[in-house]
Amino acid sequence: MRAITETDVFRTGVQVDGETASYLTAETGEQDGPVVLLLHGTYWSRVWLPVLHHLAAAGLRPIAVDLPGLGRSGGELTPETATVPALADWVAQFVSALGISGSIAVAGHDIGGAVAQHLLAQDRLEVSRLALSNSVTYDSWPVPGVIRFRDSEVVAATSAHEFLAARRQAVATALAGAATEQRIADYLDPWTAPRVRRSWMAMAGAADSRYTLGLVPALQRSTTPKLLIWGEDDGFQRVEYAERFASEIPHTTLLRIPDAGHIPMENAPDRVARALIDFFTP
Repeated sequence: MRAITETDVFRTGVQVDGETASYLTAETGEQDGPVVLLLHGTYWSRVWLPVLHHLAAAGLRPIAVDLPGLGRSGGELTPETATVPALADWVAQFVSALGISGSIAVAGHDIGGAVAQHLLAQDRLEVSRLALSNSVTYDSWPVPGVIRFRDSEVVAATSAHEFLAARRQAVATALAGAATEQRIADYLDPWTAPRVRRSWMAMAGAADSRYTLGLVPALQRSTTPKLLIWGEDDGFQRVEYAERFASEIPHTTLLRIPDAGHIPMENAPDRVARALIDFFTP
């Protein structure tokens, strides 16, 4: 079989609630491979792009979806539809729309990690394995850069220029040593649309640590294998939270990625991909 490269990654979509749910995947030539659902948080599916072709080359079927109103997906989030439980419900609908049944492996980054935890702990999907990368946990969120947008007066007074400037700074920090002008521009691109900016601010307004704190008892009872992949230099989701999760939640392994920030997939794509492949491959 020929080698699978980044050029084999493509974007497609499916209808969910009358809107297009956009997602990245990769042509593997073996569409019956184990599905790996990849969830983003306050960014978009771009966070998983560096590892997608590696997962596909290993025989997995990676699906990195854009949550509604974010990235390239249609629709628009509201404070009600942007909560973690509501997003988990939407993800379950997305999986159903793809015709996927049975157990599924899930990975979540940032607030997408809270959605992934909810899918497992509340049995919204039959999650076979759960991976979290620099995810929100416990009371680690919302972070200051998100909290400020929970104030309706701040939201109303924030111009598009000010919003994009704030997100540019956040993206540059999150990318750490992987930050380049082109990469920052890639991450910022969806937010040039007013609808996507409004959806992001709805997600910020709905950010609430009770959605992860409330899952702890169920996670402690869970026997599902769990993997934490953590950029050690993350200033948003500190590695101490990952250490706590690994010590308190059974069946959890922690992999620390040195010299990596909030998006370790960008800083160390080969190492992150190998860890995910080893974890998700039957």
